[in-house]
Amino acid sequence: MSGAHVFLHALVIVLAVAAITTVLFQRLRQPVVLGYILAGLIVGPHVPVPLVADVDVVQTLSELGVILLMFGLGLEFSLRKLVEVGPTSGVTALVQSSIMVWLGFLAGRAFGWSAMESVFAGAIVAMSSTTIIAKAFDDLKVRGRLRDLVVGVLLVEDLFAILFMAVLTAVATGAGLSPGALGLTLGKLGAFLAALLAAGMLVVPRAIRYVHRLGRPETLLVTSLALCFGISYLALAAGYSVALGAFIAGSLVAESGEAHSVEELVRPVRDLFAAIFFVSVGMLIDPALVAENWVAIVVFIPLVVLGKSAAVALGAVFTGSSVRTSVQAGMSLAQIGEFSFILAALGSSLGATRDFLYPLAVAVSAVTTLTTPWLIGASGGTAAWLDRKLPHSVQTVLSLYGSWIEQLRTSPRRQSAGARVRRVVRAMLLDAGLLVAIVIGGSFAAGSAARALVGHLGMGATLAHLVVVVAISLLALPFGVGLVVNARRLGLTLAAIALPESGAGRLDLAQAPRRALVASFQLGATLLALLPVVALTQPFLPSGAPGALLLLGALLVFGVGFWRSATELQGHVRAGAQVIVEALAKQAVPSGEGHSGDALSAVRAMFPGLGEPVVVRLGAESAASGQTLSELAIRGRTGATVLAISRAAGPVMIPAAAEVLRAGDVLALAGTHEATDAARALLGAELVDRGPAMAAPDRAGTPAAP
Repeated sequence: MSGAHVFLHALVIVLAVAAITTVLFQRLRQPVVLGYILAGLIVGPHVPVPLVADVDVVQTLSELGVILLMFGLGLEFSLRKLVEVGPTSGVTALVQSSIMVWLGFLAGRAFGWSAMESVFAGAIVAMSSTTIIAKAFDDLKVRGRLRDLVVGVLLVEDLFAILFMAVLTAVATGAGLSPGALGLTLGKLGAFLAALLAAGMLVVPRAIRYVHRLGRPETLLVTSLALCFGISYLALAAGYSVALGAFIAGSLVAESGEAHSVEELVRPVRDLFAAIFFVSVGMLIDPALVAENWVAIVVFIPLVVLGKSAAVALGAVFTGSSVRTSVQAGMSLAQIGEFSFILAALGSSLGATRDFLYPLAVAVSAVTTLTTPWLIGASGGTAAWLDRKLPHSVQTVLSLYGSWIEQLRTSPRRQSAGARVRRVVRAMLLDAGLLVAIVIGGSFAAGSAARALVGHLGMGATLAHLVVVVAISLLALPFGVGLVVNARRLGLTLAAIALPESGAGRLDLAQAPRRALVASFQLGATLLALLPVVALTQPFLPSGAPGALLLLGALLVFGVGFWRSATELQGHVRAGAQVIVEALAKQAVPSGEGHSGDALSAVRAMFPGLGEPVVVRLGAESAASGQTLSELAIRGRTGATVLAISRAAGPVMIPAAAEVLRAGDVLALAGTHEATDAARALLGAELVDRGPAMAAPDRAGTPAAP
């Protein structure tokens, strides 16, 4: 059969079977991605069905699906938006990758795999699937901050995957990876991205705007796809992934301002090849190998789903996202995908791993792909349930934490404060780097040092080994202590920027929220520094106990401080709620007699740290009337919290979950701008007062009420 016939034969089989399975899944009201994977299993070489498509042809076509899906994501994610979410997504991706590399390594060692196989397993479970999430988000119409956060995390993960491939290749081939080689790898990646973005910003937006003015849709489509595949090829030629190049191409096209027109033209082509990509994933599933390694697969599936959900949520909460958004992001990223396949194939080709790792990765990816749409759909309810189960003091801190981060981001930049933050961060990085170097260096030198003690001092082997371990621990201790001390310094500096102290001789009214913010920053910064240290040093330690004990100790010590500050904050919030109730009573006075704006301004001045309380009123037609706060799940669904309610029957301070809302209630909401706007929309309430500091167009684009 000639090449053209092979290509056409494979395409006909794939599209025909995929059409039938997706129609079936749509009739069953199930995600169409599952239908594509089932089609791949049917036409694949591992199932005795007389409909076998050529694997090489399908894999080649699936690469086009990856490129077009990433290009579509880039169209929705301009470079400006990437800069906005970069720090948040970067921190979240770092926390997630560190935790998953560590957990994957521990799981591999528990199965008796070699250290190198366990390292590859950790890298495999750390990578989420961009293509699967992109398709699921499109099918479920996911938009807004959640999509921005998840896409940002995915992009950073792709950069981590490139770094993983470079590091693991060097280690697996016996070349090792010195600090100089690592710096060279990072430098090359940074130089490539900088050159590509600089040249692209000069050429691509202008070219797209020029072609769009011609008024010929087919010309715009061809030009856009030429740029997409051209930049993807440049990335591949430079040794990086086509997915990274395609995403950058989409972001550059989005800078032209014509992203919507391009997206409408590209969507049919993208959907076709994206379908073939998911069929190709199903074709890789070998039931025999899955059955042979079923125990490891059964362990790694919940490890990926639960581990990634919790790790992403933890990182997102630390960067200021609400509990709802954080949990939704975590459950959206609870799968592995294309980069995991690449890493598994790399380990096999280098001889660093046995053949079982690749089918294991494919099987775990297939199952987690099936669960992803359901997890995304269930994430909102899960977030609301989790919020209800948290202790009340923790709920309060998490509700206000987002507004504190918002104040930190919008506070006036002072050169002295910025310099202090940079000094502390540099000190933490230095402490972490030296801690890693001591542990890794000590692991290599421990054996020879113990033998020297036995030979020269006549010590027993066990005692000599214990002496070496104690010596290494004492050498590393100052840098571990330095991490903790600098984490507190960082927390104090950032808290002072977000909630400035009162002048000399004046009562410090922000003391309680500042302490809670310091405790939150200290806990988060310490974990952020320790997690990569544990992930990097784990392969050089004899067991998982040292890393686990280190993390457990940090959580225990800083968790106690966090709990105390959260409890103390409750008193501050209750006092603030009392004053807010009095202000809301004035709010109820007819216009011209009350002075609500002045009253609420006084609340903001007296109780800093409560953010900018927003006052809303439930109208007679409000759907929230007659429902309890628990039924509405305001905090779990929006991230805002109800500080107080004013009504004719009497005020309610810090209302309980069983409190029933009534028409005419005036509510004070606290949280970020986004959270309070979402709560107002959920309640169907009218805005009464947003405060002078927030008198700006709201999220809907309408002027805020005075």
